[in-house]
Amino acid sequence: MKTRILIVDDELSMREFLAILLEREGYEVVVASNAEEALRQIGGSLFDLVISDVQMPGLSGIELLARIKQTTPDTAVLMVTAFTAAEQAVEAMKLGAYDYISKPFKNEEIKVLISKALEKQGLKRENTILRQEVAQRDGFCGIIGKSARMRELFDMIQKVAPSQSSVLILGESGTGKELAARAIHGCSPRKAKPFVAVNCGAIPESLIESELFGHKKGAFTGAVADRPGLFEQADGGTLFLDEIGELPLLLQTKLLRVLQEREFRRVGDAKVLKTDVRVLTASNRDLDEDIKSGGFREDLYYRINVVQIVMPPLRERIEDIPLLVEHFCRKLHPGGPTTVAPGALKALMNYPFPGNIRELENIVERSLILDSELIAEGSLPKQVTAGRAPCLSAEVVIPDEGMFLEPLLDDLEKRYLLKALEKTGGAKKKAAALLGMTFRSFRYRLAKLGMDNGEE
Repeated sequence: MKTRILIVDDELSMREFLAILLEREGYEVVVASNAEEALRQIGGSLFDLVISDVQMPGLSGIELLARIKQTTPDTAVLMVTAFTAAEQAVEAMKLGAYDYISKPFKNEEIKVLISKALEKQGLKRENTILRQEVAQRDGFCGIIGKSARMRELFDMIQKVAPSQSSVLILGESGTGKELAARAIHGCSPRKAKPFVAVNCGAIPESLIESELFGHKKGAFTGAVADRPGLFEQADGGTLFLDEIGELPLLLQTKLLRVLQEREFRRVGDAKVLKTDVRVLTASNRDLDEDIKSGGFREDLYYRINVVQIVMPPLRERIEDIPLLVEHFCRKLHPGGPTTVAPGALKALMNYPFPGNIRELENIVERSLILDSELIAEGSLPKQVTAGRAPCLSAEVVIPDEGMFLEPLLDDLEKRYLLKALEKTGGAKKKAAALLGMTFRSFRYRLAKLGMDNGEE
């Protein structure tokens, strides 16, 4: 497939000159006489490179550049002008232009510039594809994991997404139920329409009917204008009702009618409105027990539970913890790499995580606040490391005449520091990670014992 280049210039002679020059080089060339025409061309097909004049009637080349970077950020853009303007050059580079060339220019000069721009654009595209492949390998639609339990979950999502059936997502708090709902929506024919999420337990009982179905002006005190509800906002798309077990019984009855009849009324309005919404629900409660106790309608349960998806707790997919830690490190500290000490990772993988993924993210964030370069055992909360203090093999003996403890502890600490440095070839950051401590703490201990030479 030929490399496609779009030339944008209000001068016919320049368009023709560049088109002939580049077609001889084997490129597929399309021309546009202004920015508006260029945007129509870009909207209809993909280009590897856009060569645009800066000074044009209507939208300028700088404005065109900004629009291109908003819609197709991987497209390389080369700016051309008859004027040497440093300010324009700086502005163009800030907006993402590959480079800037002034007229008149030599043929070889622009050919080399185009070749380099396309080479860089190709690398960016390869990196994008690689990132997508990695993301697909280690997760699915924003859900991180590659364990057997998660692969089963991804397969289930792909199977149920194309249908219009209601899905009930069950799982403990913090397991990612909303992420699963978003993944179902993102893989469905409704993906171009809204995804609207609401936590039924977070809205006061007096307001939840208005929140779901909307209200007419004057329907109640404070209703100063007509207001559409979530069913209207999600029209054509997906409505996700999280913690459906918290919904009051009266609202359960009204929700059941909407699901059955596909119509509803705003609060205070006699007009019946039709709805085209796929409803996904979630709960961390045992709805079967709620049905037995009379807290949840059995007929609504069967209506929302056409397909059931169970989110596994983190303690049942511990092999995903290293992936999740890496993901949260990239998310929370995008500026640079973070090392995870082996002891810290082992502690995390041995911890049951009652708060699941949400708790893990909070723990990683806490550790990065203490030291963005290293997650060590010492930076983890006590409940994670409880019971993990290493035991020294030597028997503890205190002579009858007594002893001096400090020199003994200093000597022991010194031996461990030296052993760690020996194992890492003198690399202090790696030695610190090996001992489960921050680099700052490691340097402090070296200095205290007179062992710090100031090197990294």
